[in-house]
Amino acid sequence: MVIINSVKELKDKVSALRRENKTVGLVPTMGALHAGHASLVSRSVRENDATVVSVFVNPTQFNDKNDLVAYPRTLEADCALLESIGADYVFAPSVEEVYPEPDTRTFSYPPTDTVMEGAFRPGHFNGVCQIVSKLFMFVEPDRAYFGEKDFQQIAVIKAMVADYVSKGTEWAKRLEIHPCPIVREADGLALSSRNTLLAANERAIAPNIYKALKASVAYSKNHTVEETKQQTIADINAIEGLEVQYYDIVNALTLESVTSWDDADHIQGCITVFCGATPIRLIDNINYK
Repeated sequence: MVIINSVKELKDKVSALRRENKTVGLVPTMGALHAGHASLVSRSVRENDATVVSVFVNPTQFNDKNDLVAYPRTLEADCALLESIGADYVFAPSVEEVYPEPDTRTFSYPPTDTVMEGAFRPGHFNGVCQIVSKLFMFVEPDRAYFGEKDFQQIAVIKAMVADYVSKGTEWAKRLEIHPCPIVREADGLALSSRNTLLAANERAIAPNIYKALKASVAYSKNHTVEETKQQTIADINAIEGLEVQYYDIVNALTLESVTSWDDADHIQGCITVFCGATPIRLIDNINYK
């Protein structure tokens, strides 16, 4: 496995792979890797001749600078994990390498980037599009892999790629976006780099988020969308130390809120919960149909 710090070296390595007609998979990450990330990388290794994993805490997607400072950074452990599962290249650049000058590009794909996380974290998805588009330009991968825990992020990235396709961008025409299932702890908590920030008592209550989501699926069979939404919020808020920031039940393709279970063929519930005194912000989602 090769660790790369510069954009030039990354492009040179990928160009060499292209000359050999090898397929390239990309797994963008912000590090602090866990089994969820490992599942993405393992899939890329199976499906491509070479796999590039980026490890970069992207400053432009943090609307809370304290959150940026607190985000865990474990590059040495990340590289050990990646080597053990067969990654070929790790791209671990500095902020200055990725952003030699301020990125003033703006991306707008409503409603996918304006609802839920988009409403509560202004500028977040613009920052996501800035870094992911840069990585796509650097690597020009055949396939890119993203975890479905960030359900809304995948919708935004798909919209961005479609935008580049409409503009005739060659790398976008070839690129396939592959969503991958959420990986959970045995108690149901969705794996997240932020879980390492949870104190023991916070970690103990966090699985109640998924417990409530699972219960809501059964509840939904005999209740309206609004009743299901309110019951889920009430169940989670009843746990001391948990507070729902938002919960919405949406069309899984457009991310627009639904008011009836007949409004869409695929419906997803998306939630963000504050956990603990700090608090740590946890996201999760579940499919209703």
